[in-house]
Amino acid sequence: MAQTHFGFETVDETAKARRVRGVFDSVAGRYDLMNDLMSAGMHRVWKAYAVQVADVRPGHQVLDIAGGTGDLARAFARRVGPQGLVVHTDINEAMLSQGRNRLLDEGLVLPTTICDAERLPFGSQRFDRVSVAFGLRNMTDKARALAEMQRVLKPGGRLLVLEFSKVAAPLERAYDWYSFQVLPRLGRWVAGDSESYRYLAESIRMHPDQQTLKAMMKTAGFGHVDVHNLSAGVVALHVGIKC
Repeated sequence: MAQTHFGFETVDETAKARRVRGVFDSVAGRYDLMNDLMSAGMHRVWKAYAVQVADVRPGHQVLDIAGGTGDLARAFARRVGPQGLVVHTDINEAMLSQGRNRLLDEGLVLPTTICDAERLPFGSQRFDRVSVAFGLRNMTDKARALAEMQRVLKPGGRLLVLEFSKVAAPLERAYDWYSFQVLPRLGRWVAGDSESYRYLAESIRMHPDQQTLKAMMKTAGFGHVDVHNLSAGVVALHVGIKC
């Protein structure tokens, strides 16, 4: 059976999705609070930057993958207008429910569906924009997921991948200390779960760095890929354009 990574642990491919689901079932209720604490609120700045670069316009069709609690879907919905559409998806039901409820509380009724990014249930050349924020590193077959995202985009459409990446070398030691010493303790104190946040730190280290992910997107069929390093590479925004 094929093997993959769950953090630093090697597991069967069939086990990874189940274990990732367990992580997000555990943290869903405190996900936004933990994001604010972990990043000192910077995750909101990173997402706002991604929304600006996406250049979503009235009438656009947008697919938000691993949309979680709905931050990007909300922002896109305000830009597409009544003639456009934003589809809010996640593979994790608990996270999707949190996002759907938040969107409804704000008067936004969006199509919301449980969705596996490696097997997208949408026709080819359907969307003007596809986004995935802090979700790609949790996918078992990243190459397949990227190929699926490319498939459902219209020619000229954009894929936006916002994800933790490789931090600049002078910051590596401090970043490692924060990731492996502070994050698990913060997770235990706030969410009652240190192991999920240890997995978070490990999954970031196992995720492809900026140039490797750029090459993967080119292989998936994106003719042009830009890389925007944010916060000294703590996060990177990859923007792929489908020819």
